Amino acid sequence: MTALNVIDAGPEHAEQVVDVIHRSFGVRQALDPPSTAMDETVESVRRVLAGPGGLLVQRRDHPMGALLFDESRDGLLGLRRVAVDPDLQDRGVASAMVGVAEDTAEERGKDGIWLHVREELPETVQFWTRRFYHPVRQDGPLIEFAKTLWLSREVPTPDLMKDLARRVGRLLNPGDLLVLSGDLGAGKTTFTQGLGDALAVRGPITSPTFVLAREHPSLVDGPNLVHVDAYRLGAAAELDDIDLDAAAANAITVVEWGDGMAEQLNDSWLHVRIEVRGPRPIDPLGTKHEGEVEPEPGEDDAPRVVTIKPRGTRWAGVPLRSTVLADSTDD
Repeated sequence: MTALNVIDAGPEHAEQVVDVIHRSFGVRQALDPPSTAMDETVESVRRVLAGPGGLLVQRRDHPMGALLFDESRDGLLGLRRVAVDPDLQDRGVASAMVGVAEDTAEERGKDGIWLHVREELPETVQFWTRRFYHPVRQDGPLIEFAKTLWLSREVPTPDLMKDLARRVGRLLNPGDLLVLSGDLGAGKTTFTQGLGDALAVRGPITSPTFVLAREHPSLVDGPNLVHVDAYRLGAAAELDDIDLDAAAANAITVVEWGDGMAEQLNDSWLHVRIEVRGPRPIDPLGTKHEGEVEPEPGEDDAPRVVTIKPRGTRWAGVPLRSTVLADSTDD
C-alpha cells in the first residue's frame, strides 16, 4: 500500500484543501445550528494557509484529508476543519494528520492542542477521546477538547533532576497524583525530593520502602506531600489497604512503582518515567532486596531520561512543556 504523505499546506494548496473540506462536511448529518465549514472559500482558506497554516494528506498526489491551524491562543495550537474525503474513510488519514499536528505543535513550542467537536457526532467524540483528548468546556452543541503534550528530557545530574521536579511542582494543586516508574536507583526519590522543595514540606524525603507511605506536612500552609512506595504491593487492592483516600484529596500524592495500581486513586495523573541510559552498577534485574536502600543517582555517570505524560482532564490546557522546559535563566 502506498504510504500517506502528510505535508505542510501552503497557499498554493488552497483549492485542494477547500475541496476536501467541502466533500467531508457536505455529507455529514444536518446539524442545528449548521456547520460553517461549507462557507469556506479558496480565498478564506488561502488566508489561513498563509498564516497559521494547515496540513494536507495525499496519496499519489490525490488529496485525502486536510485541516487548518489556529494560533489565536497563547501556548496552544488549535485545529479547525479537520476533514477526510468521505470515500476514503478508515484508512488512517485522520490519525496521520493528528500525529503530524501534534509534532507541529511541539516544533512551534506549544503546550498543547485544542479543537471543537459537535456533541451530535458521537463517533467523532470517540475518535478524539481515544487519543487522550479531554472535554474541558461546552458551549451549546460545541464541546471543546484539549490535550497537553507530553515531554522527554535528558537529566545528567541529581541536582538537575531536582530542578526539573521543582518546575513540575509549580503546576501542582491539592489532590494531584504523580505515578513514578523506573529502574532501581534511577532517581525516583531524588525527583520526589525536588517536588518537596517546590512544595516546601518538612523533610527529609527518603525512600518509604519499609513504611509504604509517609506524609510530609507543609511548612507554608500549602498541600502536604504523601510519598508512597508500591514496590512490595502485589495488586491494586493492596494499595487500598494503605487508606490514602483521606489524605489524597488535599495533598500531592507521589507513588513510586505505581504503574497499573496507583491510577485508581484519581481520574487524572502525571506519569513520570525515569530511564537510565548507560551501564548500571547494581542488580541488572532491578530487584530491591530486603534491607537494601535504593542508591541515589550520581553513583554512576549514566544520564537519566525523564518522560512526563499527562493523563486526564485535570492536565488539559496546563502549560507543562513551557514550565518544565523553560531555560533556567528564566527562573
